[in-house]
Amino acid sequence: MTKDVDVFFAEGCGRCALGGTPDCRVHTWQQPLQLLRQLLLDCGLTETCKWGVPCYMHGKQNLLMLYALKDYCGLSFLNGALLEDTAQLLTKQGDNVQAGRIMRFTDGAQVAKLSTTIKAYVFEAMAAVDAGIKPVLKKTAEPVPEEWQQLLQEWPDVAKAFAALTPGRQRGYLLHFNSAKQSATRRSRMEKCLPKILAGLGFHD
Repeated sequence: MTKDVDVFFAEGCGRCALGGTPDCRVHTWQQPLQLLRQLLLDCGLTETCKWGVPCYMHGKQNLLMLYALKDYCGLSFLNGALLEDTAQLLTKQGDNVQAGRIMRFTDGAQVAKLSTTIKAYVFEAMAAVDAGIKPVLKKTAEPVPEEWQQLLQEWPDVAKAFAALTPGRQRGYLLHFNSAKQSATRRSRMEKCLPKILAGLGFHD
């Protein structure tokens, strides 16, 4: 996976075979993504690259990520459920996502028009971190690992595919993830399971 933001904009995230080719989704949405990048930097966030995509931090807290999908690109607010969403710009991707919310764009003009509003959302998210406010997550029959919550926010297409699985198949994956004691191991297991989840298959299929 890509480990540098400039490489992300030049070649993509490196998570699929389209990386480094003209068909990479990052190239489709280059203008709005670049505008969003500058907007986040103007807000005083720290830019880094995590899991192949640009990640923006406030202090030591991961706050937002950029993403590029087939039909749109945008911002992923990792704790977007805390925001008031007065302009109704946020979307919840999948039934299994609790804290995260995404903001979708299809051209640079949208970003430019909403720049002041977007910044207001970002500053609200920063204020929540400063105040130590965290989302209250619902308990489920099988605990949903924090790493999985974050991954679903990074990859909305995976969130959709996972939500479409039967409850039994979802539980099978969560059991597999939760059986790992270390965060890095859980994350590795999740990434290895992505092709099967996207194909609509269960862990034992």
